Amino acid sequence: MILTSSFGFSQEETKTDSIPLNEKYIVFKGDTLLIKLNEVQLLKKLKFKTDYERRYYFWFRKKVIKAYPYAKLGAERLAVLNERLSKIKSKRQKKKYTKLIQKYMEGEFTNQLKKLTRTEGRILIKLIYRQTGETAFQLVKNLRSGWKAFWYNTTAKIFKLSLKSIYDPVNNKEDYLIEDILQRAFIDGVLEEQPSKLNFNYLDLSKKTIISPKSAVKKN
Repeated sequence: MILTSSFGFSQEETKTDSIPLNEKYIVFKGDTLLIKLNEVQLLKKLKFKTDYERRYYFWFRKKVIKAYPYAKLGAERLAVLNERLSKIKSKRQKKKYTKLIQKYMEGEFTNQLKKLTRTEGRILIKLIYRQTGETAFQLVKNLRSGWKAFWYNTTAKIFKLSLKSIYDPVNNKEDYLIEDILQRAFIDGVLEEQPSKLNFNYLDLSKKTIISPKSAVKKN
């Protein structure tokens, strides 16, 4: 079980100064000094029941760390696109600009995404939903067309992937595993955190137990 807790300082209250544990600041009476206390998130050390679970976790961790930057960058590009589109009044100009950005993004991502394995692709599709709040299918439909989205999703199915996949760490064990890996990577500075568009509380999720799939680890 992975537990998360807040870290705070404690000190006996005196007549001259005190540190209230329920506040984010320390105020020293008689002085003007104000110190902000930053909340520190501590994660319990990982424990695995079997050697397989340990090997699977670190194998899967590499996949998540590889896929996340693509989802983060895609979300950033989408935010810029939507901001600029909001300032364009002409529908024709909006369509022209969207097509221009779409070609730019395809040129920027295509060769790199081709190097992803099926597992990494599946994780990326989930993370796109985490970072944008929309499925990859919906994004393609909005930026291109429903017809393009249909064919892209049909092609993805050949590789046992679905552009309609969502990210649900509350109810999906693999998604929770992804979230746990992300949170640890953020704290360790391995990945740069970008707020999720989804509404879930990792502190609540941290009470779950990581359960690795029973099948053997595949090199994909």
